[in-house]
Amino acid sequence: MAIGILPFIQCENERRRTTPINFHAEEIRNTYATRQATGTWKTLINQIVEIQGRTVADIGCGGGIYAKAMADMGAAHITCIDSSEVMLSDAQSTLKAHNNISYIRGDALQTTVDAQQFDIVLERALVHHLNREELAKNFAEALRILKPGGILIIQDRTPEDCLLAGSQTNIRGYFFARYPRLAQQEIARRHDNATVMSALHQTGFRVVEKRQLWETRQVHNNFAALEKDLKARTGRSILHELNDDELNDLNEYIHRQLDGDNQAIVEQDRWTIWSAMR
Repeated sequence: MAIGILPFIQCENERRRTTPINFHAEEIRNTYATRQATGTWKTLINQIVEIQGRTVADIGCGGGIYAKAMADMGAAHITCIDSSEVMLSDAQSTLKAHNNISYIRGDALQTTVDAQQFDIVLERALVHHLNREELAKNFAEALRILKPGGILIIQDRTPEDCLLAGSQTNIRGYFFARYPRLAQQEIARRHDNATVMSALHQTGFRVVEKRQLWETRQVHNNFAALEKDLKARTGRSILHELNDDELNDLNEYIHRQLDGDNQAIVEQDRWTIWSAMR
């Protein structure tokens, strides 16, 4: 299972094939490695489990944004795991100021690390790349590498998260209002809460909990800044399903929905965060 490059977006059992997206491409990969984790994210994670002094595995680490956040939060050691050498290279660049990080090229279903090594396993924006069978295998692997009492943290969007109505903050909702076919594609590649909770329990995890988080993805000084971001498809794989004319049309549609050209736009995404104890 490639984490860094997805040849197609998969559905629950036989995912629908969509436009190939090369996450190694310079113009795309950089859009997933330039953000920073927010204070609200750090606060919520510390409510689930204290990061200070803990050993962490970040499976599907990508560009290392959230590994950096956990390092800044005081993690004793972080192991960044990704199937993509390109993503691991980006993570090393992001984390070059930290000397308590190691890097492993490993699969989400088979990390190659020894059993019971970690206090915490983080999987952010990973599980929507897995079908149901792979989901169970991934959770079993996380269970294997966690110490007794260790915590698995999963962050992803459910269909319910994705299909909230568009607003001044939830810009993504306008994508689906304007192009309903995108909503169908988004639903097809997302696991609902019941599926994730059931898979965690069946794998053997206990004390499984669900939380939701509105995470600020970007503050745009005005609509022109948002428009530039959307046209670059920054960090939004779903927008690669639109051609340039459709993307221009989407920008015009969003412009009509928002109040004022010069008003700052605090763009947020709603995420579901599951925690499960070994």
